[in-house]
Amino acid sequence: MAVQEARQGVDAGAHGGGCTCGDCPHGARAGHRRAVAEFLLQRDGFAAGQGLPAAVAHSASASRQWVSEELTQSAELVAERGRAEGEAWLARLWRRTAYTVWAGVILLLLAQALTAIGAGWTAARTAGLLAALVVAGALTTASWFHRVRGGALAPVIGEDNRLSTSRAVAAAWVLFVAYAVLVLAGRLAAASGHSERDTLISGLELARGAGMVTVLAVVCGIAVLVRRVVGLRVLGQRLQKVRADRPRAADLLTDDAGRGTFADIQYVVIGAVALVFVAVRLARRPEQLPDLPWGLAVVVLVSAATYVAGKYAEGGRPVILSVVRSREAGDLDAPIRTGDDIEIRGAGFVPPGAQTADRLSRMVVRIGPVQVHVPLVPVTGGFSNPTDTVLTLPVPADVEPGRVEVQVVTAAGAETNRYTIDVTD
Repeated sequence: MAVQEARQGVDAGAHGGGCTCGDCPHGARAGHRRAVAEFLLQRDGFAAGQGLPAAVAHSASASRQWVSEELTQSAELVAERGRAEGEAWLARLWRRTAYTVWAGVILLLLAQALTAIGAGWTAARTAGLLAALVVAGALTTASWFHRVRGGALAPVIGEDNRLSTSRAVAAAWVLFVAYAVLVLAGRLAAASGHSERDTLISGLELARGAGMVTVLAVVCGIAVLVRRVVGLRVLGQRLQKVRADRPRAADLLTDDAGRGTFADIQYVVIGAVALVFVAVRLARRPEQLPDLPWGLAVVVLVSAATYVAGKYAEGGRPVILSVVRSREAGDLDAPIRTGDDIEIRGAGFVPPGAQTADRLSRMVVRIGPVQVHVPLVPVTGGFSNPTDTVLTLPVPADVEPGRVEVQVVTAAGAETNRYTIDVTD
């Protein structure tokens, strides 16, 4: 679709792509799509050997360097347009969150009206509806104050501009508990008899809601713990994090690279199932806090422990395993000399979420005192260099012969171990 847009040459009107207005539905989004389309055409053209100037076409190394520089400049434009689109999307998101919240209130009203047929309207239904209105009003107000950062979703957006699974699960439990307490408060305010008021107050006793309170405490503690764990692992270079252009709903179930992760999926699924159960319990017995059975509470706690263990296990520091001279067909075996291509083999060179060209172009290799940017080598549909396990780059002429150390610096800023090689004249 993006390539077709570029080939068709969409007319650049008042909002033809350069506009980054947050209220414009076509400005920043169209500009980003057009930049992506132009970049894809340029990359695939270079991969097919098209567009090379005659001055560099005779030299493989010169043409590779020229192509890499051209793609890097185009990738920077794509990244700039992507950030503009992300900011415009976040600025519009607060209205969508507000509409979603009030749509939920309307659905609750319809459900109560349908279930009231035959049974009649009760004080519990009124209390539930009023509690929903209070929660919706609070979320709408919070959305307005945080309208630049995504509205009501601002508290669950992490520092890497992705939706945080731990914060989302904790926020869902906090909102439900607040709603349940407001329902009881509404019923208590409407109660006329002493016995009814005593029954409602006893419904708040810890013995009745111990399972739910325990789960609430654990998920909130995990939200704080995971933030601390991730921050320390990033500072210790044991975890690589790159910033996303904007949050997506899929972030709740995937890692930074967009791959589904078992720890996140099971945590969200089991937490959602437990929330549905306590919601049904509240609807059936609105005179007390929902009593989450200890069996289901333990299941949620086991799921939470699995999620935390997954956070400790993910990631790892990038590492160089070996460095060899890159040899093409017909080349003679020889030691590494200045001007030769070397192949760095290892793991973790491309952090999750850093597969875009602008992030790949930020990868640097230190060869002695010289810092070399890893060239981008395009192929149809992507890049053959750099990859997560292999980097190919030339040894610059500024490297002095002798024993030198090689070290890779990834797009996330993490450094690998130092690997010593011998460079000859």
